Amino acid sequence: MSRAYLGIDIGTFESKGVVVAGDGRVLASARRPHRMIVPRAGWAEHDAEAAWWGEFASISRELTADAAVSASEIRAVGASGIGPCMLPVDADGQPLMNAALYGVDTRAAAEIEELTAEIGRDALLASGGNLLTSQSVGPKILWLRKHRPELFARTDKILNSNSFLVRRLTGRTVIDHYSGCGFSPLYDIATRSWTDRYADRIVAPERLPELCWSTDVVGGVTAAAAEATGLMPGTPVIAGTIDAASEAVSVGVCGPGQMMVMYGSTIFIILVTDRRVEDPRLWYSPWLFEGRHACMAGLATSGTLTHWFRDQFARELDPAEAMRRLAEEAATSPAGAKGLVVLPYFSGERTPIHDPYAKGMIFGLDLTHERQDLYRAVLEGIAYGVRHVLDTYAENARLPEAIAAVGGGTRNDVWFQAVSDAVRRPQVLRRETIGASYGNAFLAALGVGDAAEGDIEQWNPSERAVAPVDANRSVYDAGYRLFRQLYDRNKDLMRPT
Repeated sequence: MSRAYLGIDIGTFESKGVVVAGDGRVLASARRPHRMIVPRAGWAEHDAEAAWWGEFASISRELTADAAVSASEIRAVGASGIGPCMLPVDADGQPLMNAALYGVDTRAAAEIEELTAEIGRDALLASGGNLLTSQSVGPKILWLRKHRPELFARTDKILNSNSFLVRRLTGRTVIDHYSGCGFSPLYDIATRSWTDRYADRIVAPERLPELCWSTDVVGGVTAAAAEATGLMPGTPVIAGTIDAASEAVSVGVCGPGQMMVMYGSTIFIILVTDRRVEDPRLWYSPWLFEGRHACMAGLATSGTLTHWFRDQFARELDPAEAMRRLAEEAATSPAGAKGLVVLPYFSGERTPIHDPYAKGMIFGLDLTHERQDLYRAVLEGIAYGVRHVLDTYAENARLPEAIAAVGGGTRNDVWFQAVSDAVRRPQVLRRETIGASYGNAFLAALGVGDAAEGDIEQWNPSERAVAPVDANRSVYDAGYRLFRQLYDRNKDLMRPT
C-alpha cells in the first residue's frame, strides 16, 4: 500500500479517527470518549486543549503506530469537529476559556434578541443568509465581549473546532466557508468574506480566521505537531470543516438534491442545492465545493437526550450495555408508545422553531406506562422533530426519494425505523457508517488530487435501506399532529417570567 489518508473528528461526546486506503478500506480506527461540560443551565462547553487537541494527538499517535499503516504512507490529513463553536485564543493560540459549543449552548439568548432588534431580520437574511439563533457565533462573541471583557481584550482570534486543530497542525489560522457562515452576522454571503460592519459592535475581521474552501491544502504538519501526533513533518493538511458536513460527504452527499440525516448527539440534516434556499427557519451556508449551497437544520438534543434518559432511568444497567438494552425494551412497546408524546426540547430547540426557551415535555402518562414506553416516546419525539424539519424543507425545495443516514444512532433499530415511519421516506445506509472521520479522509484525498467526488460511490457503496412501514402511518400522523399542538399551545408558558 502506498497511499493512505488520516481523518479525525471531534464530536460532542467522543473523538474518532480512521486511516483509509486509496480504495476506501478502513485500515485502522481509534476513538476517545470525553464529556460535555455543563457549568450551568443553557451552557455547553468543551476543554479545547484536552478534548480537541489532546484527543486528536492521542488518536493520531495510536493510528500511526498501528501495524497496518506507517506515518510515511499518510498522504494527507483532514480534521473536523463540532460547530459552529466559539473559542477565543491568545496570540500563541492558547485557549482563554472553554469553547462555547454549537446551538446546544444557549448562553447568548439575550444577545441574539439584542442584535436582531438592532440589525433587523431582513438585513440579517440579506447579508448573512441566516437569522441569529443559538447556532450563531456572532452573539456568543458579543456575550464574551460583554461578560468577559478581560478575556475579550486578550483575544487574538476566535476559532471553531476545526480551525483550532488546523492551527495546531500547521500554524495557519483558517476556516472553511461552510463553517464561517455559521459566524452570523459576520459572514457576508454576497462577497464570501468577513464583513467589517460589526467591527466595533462585535469583533473586527482581523480577529477571525482566514477563509478558504474545505479541501484547500493550507499547510504541512509542523515539526512540533509531528512530535505530538506521530505524523511526518510536512504532511499536507486540508482546511477541513464542521463534522456534519464531513458526515454528509462520507455517505455520498455531495451534489444538489442529495440529503443526509446524521444521528448523533444531535440530529443534523443537510440538503445540498444548486441555489440558495431562503427560509429563516432553516440555516444556509455555501457548500464545501464552490458553486453549491447547503440548506441545513438541526435538533438541539437527540443522542444527548437518549444519554440523559439512560443516566436518569436506567442506572441499574451496565453502562456498556444500557443503550442496547433500552432499545430492546423499546421494541416491545407498540408504535406510538401507547399514546405518549415527547417534546425533545430539553436544551431549547434549534430548527425550525429557533426557541432557546423551549422546554421538554412528556405528555399522556398514565399508570399503565412503563420504561419501555417512555424510551420509545423519546425516540419518536426526535422522529417527529425530524418530520417538522422535512415539512419545512418541502415548502422550499423538492425532497429526495431516499435519505442518506449516518451516525451511531442508526444502530438503534427502533429509532431508525421510527424516523422512516414518521417522515414516510426510506433511509439508506452505506457500508461504512463511521461518519465524519471517514469523510475527512475522503476530503483529504480530494485535497491532494488523489480522488474525484464520484469516487465516494466506490469508497463507500450503499448496503441496505430501511423503508417506512405503511401500517404505522396513521399512528405517526396522529402523534405528529399532537407533537405540533403541544408546543404551539405551551410555548408562551415556557418563556421565563
